[in-house]
Amino acid sequence: MKTIQKMGGVAALIDATTYLVSMGLLFTLLAPMANTDLDFGQFMAFFMDNQTIVFIWHLIMYMVNGAFLVILALALYDRLGTGSPAMAQVATTFGLLWAVMVFASGFITNYGLQVLANLYGKDPSQAAVLKLMLDTVTLGIDHSDRFLGCLWVLLVSWAALRSGALPKALNYLGLVIGAPGIISTVFPAANELAYAFGLGIIVWWVWLGIVMLRGNPSRAA
Repeated sequence: MKTIQKMGGVAALIDATTYLVSMGLLFTLLAPMANTDLDFGQFMAFFMDNQTIVFIWHLIMYMVNGAFLVILALALYDRLGTGSPAMAQVATTFGLLWAVMVFASGFITNYGLQVLANLYGKDPSQAAVLKLMLDTVTLGIDHSDRFLGCLWVLLVSWAALRSGALPKALNYLGLVIGAPGIISTVFPAANELAYAFGLGIIVWWVWLGIVMLRGNPSRAA
């Protein structure tokens, strides 16, 4: 049990790091990628000059994050399973589904952008249509995986409150950041609430990672 807890703690810290690095790149080197005012030609000009860094960005944000999400979900199941077995099973299911959707979004995005780059040199008009389709698909998947992630955090926090396997303050934080995230996915008008989850889960991951690395569940109780 000790080994899987340490692995889970490291995984939580790495997941937090992937979000911090991804956000850092988005607001610095890759700022034009988030600029909705760019027309298609301007977007492609920037993307064609920065394909490598965009690929690395997506690799970190999706593939690395998703891989360590799996480890963390299983480590939390190991920690919560004794005190709240049914809730831990349900939570872990949603956690693993979240990881699957993160992987799906990453593969579709990276592969789709590669196809887009190849098509742009041959037929820019068809490339513009492909870009619209790619944006629509990835946006839908991103909303789906955010919903699953919020639900996982909520259920983990609930199970931990019942079992005493994690600090109460950490569990309350999980409930606070999970609820707005779910609302933002169900009601598009409340999409700005997604920032509460995106920023809050970084704090939650770091705190959780420290707790899991420090020792056994009884300390948290």
